[in-house]
Amino acid sequence: MQKVKCVIWDLDDTVWNGVVIEGDPATPLPFAVETIRTLDQRGILHAVASRGDRDLSHAHLTTHGLAEYFCAVEIGWGAKSEAVGRIAERLNIGLDTMAFVDNDDVELAEVAAAHPEVRCYRSTGIAELPDLPEFRPAFITDESAARRQMYQADGARAAAQERFAGTSAEFLASLDLVMTIGHATDDDLARAHELTVRTHQLNTTGVTFDEHELRALVDSPEYEVLVARLRDRFGDYGTIGLSVTHLSGADAVLHLLLMSCRVMSRGAGAVLLHHVMRSAVDRGLRPLARFVATGKNRVMLVTLRFAGFEPIEDDSGRLLLAYPPGRCLPPPPAHVRVVTSTGPAS
Repeated sequence: MQKVKCVIWDLDDTVWNGVVIEGDPATPLPFAVETIRTLDQRGILHAVASRGDRDLSHAHLTTHGLAEYFCAVEIGWGAKSEAVGRIAERLNIGLDTMAFVDNDDVELAEVAAAHPEVRCYRSTGIAELPDLPEFRPAFITDESAARRQMYQADGARAAAQERFAGTSAEFLASLDLVMTIGHATDDDLARAHELTVRTHQLNTTGVTFDEHELRALVDSPEYEVLVARLRDRFGDYGTIGLSVTHLSGADAVLHLLLMSCRVMSRGAGAVLLHHVMRSAVDRGLRPLARFVATGKNRVMLVTLRFAGFEPIEDDSGRLLLAYPPGRCLPPPPAHVRVVTSTGPAS
């Protein structure tokens, strides 16, 4: 079962009892607040799609200490299905990983009709939501509790980009992006496993590894497992990248390269890929890479080809690509400074 990544809440008579715009006290319901906090600690995001006056409702959320829990707020008089669509686009989260909670059966039906992949829940069952399997992530990492803050920082970046007068390239340069790359340790395995399960668009082979498999790879002298973190002037993105390379004779075969979809617009995949390629060349190894089309990951084939990899084998769409011997590596992307576990790499 696909797990829920974001819960979208109606407010009046759902999160609180009453209607704010009508002057009701609208005291937040204790079981709703507890559910919001519990799911937040599990790394599940929250957003709002509600009818009413935005300023009044947002002020009410703030007064009761709830505003900080929501990564996207859509309050107005339009269709809630449209608000749900905007939230999915803003957070870059698939509709099939979203849930919608409302007290009104008509509103629930309207969202369900427009977005059948969104799971809809009546407000009478709010207290039971944390016990449902779709709201229980397979793993909760140290970064889970910080996921909300990371998405809120994304919102601040997006607002800054809207105000920025220069080009997209100039905006990227202004972020002061720093990627830290190091060998995976036991502390990284839960998050690395989570990345393989959650990441589909930016995954070269669609492979998933559980923690035991990753630990075996980390412990093997034949494999190099790297993790990448990213930060900028707005804050920390957390662990966003993973690579698994098989060191086989004279070859360094990239079996998996993936990047969190949250950093798709940052060009982070090309940065980690360049590091893996440089590491292979510096050791006198030929960089190879495997690619398996999944229907969602074509952008990763483009990343490999743009980096200079050329197909040398094609087994029914399962490609093996090689970087041409003797060709100099292109310079790394200039908008990201790379730091390795032993110090600056570029």
